[in-house]
Amino acid sequence: MPRRLLILGSTGSIGTQALDIVARSEELELVGLSAQRSWEAVVAQAREHGVERIALADADAGARAAEAWTDGEVLSGPEGLVRLVVESEADLVLNALVGSAGLGPTVAALGEGIDLALANKESLVVGGELVNQLAEATGAQIIPVDSEHSAIHQLLAGEEPGVVDRIVLTASGGPFRGRTAAELREVTVAQALAHPTWAMGGKITIDSATLMNKGLELIEAHHLFGTPYSQLEVIVHPQSIVHSMIQLCDGSTLAHLGYPDMRVPISYGLHYPERVDVPLRALDFAAVGTLSFEPVDSDTFACLRLAREVGIAGGTAPCVLNAANEVAVHAFLSGRLRFLEIAEVIQHALDTVETGMIHAFETLYRADRAARDAAHELIEERATA
Repeated sequence: MPRRLLILGSTGSIGTQALDIVARSEELELVGLSAQRSWEAVVAQAREHGVERIALADADAGARAAEAWTDGEVLSGPEGLVRLVVESEADLVLNALVGSAGLGPTVAALGEGIDLALANKESLVVGGELVNQLAEATGAQIIPVDSEHSAIHQLLAGEEPGVVDRIVLTASGGPFRGRTAAELREVTVAQALAHPTWAMGGKITIDSATLMNKGLELIEAHHLFGTPYSQLEVIVHPQSIVHSMIQLCDGSTLAHLGYPDMRVPISYGLHYPERVDVPLRALDFAAVGTLSFEPVDSDTFACLRLAREVGIAGGTAPCVLNAANEVAVHAFLSGRLRFLEIAEVIQHALDTVETGMIHAFETLYRADRAARDAAHELIEERATA
């Protein structure tokens, strides 16, 4: 029987590539789609793939979709997303939503015991402790879809507990690799969006430019693989050929290599534990020529340093960091904040909002709201100064 698949965030980069994989596979049956606001795109996808149920996180977009599309059911708002998950009878949910909005559907899927192909790193950054507890309680699997975590997942397969000394995540360095803080003061939005390797959405592209994306991935790796932060390292690898590495107790290092193409980790996540053909060219080592590695400049790219610090602190601190970063990145993209001020807004939120242990998901929602308020407050102060 085909595996029943629900895709959340189907109109984004991950979602559209996942649909391409589904169209080529006889092992996957699509049972639902969702998007944030892009109702026309998700309706077109539903028609193309014969899906009868969709959800729009934005209620207004959901209302417009319901008026335009009468061939199926449209659910709206955060509650609609959760209903889509709970009522889909899916075997697997691909969560490709952007930002902390992905936490609710992650909880819903795992709570129902549905396996989760996770491309929404914020689910683990914000609620990693509770998310892992929920997955353990229901027996649902979490299969990472980020290229780095997918690589680590594959590298760890077959290795006995205790033999891994270090996990190394690679970073391209983004568009500003090698720049000094002085050189970054006046960079433009267009320059920050010009990623040298990956084609992604605006928010994640800015996160890659600040290296916050790698900081979030560091926290995610801690929760996914139960690895202490002292055994997690980030290194800059401009070619983006080595996706991650693990160093073992016998002195050997295993690496996962391939051309940067998200269809590889997406296919792995959707078909796990099986592998299927993906129409990509094999790695040509002679053509690649050289693989280089550099240390990270954590002073200039303070977001990565802040992410490691809050990861070690634990509790609600990563939630505060993530919420403040979402607000700051939006402000930068809309021209209300300078590039280096993103980290300053995050630091302000961490200094302002009281953090502590996570007692329930409601604790996270309160921390998220407080962090957003603190971030907005500083941004408005600077705008009127």
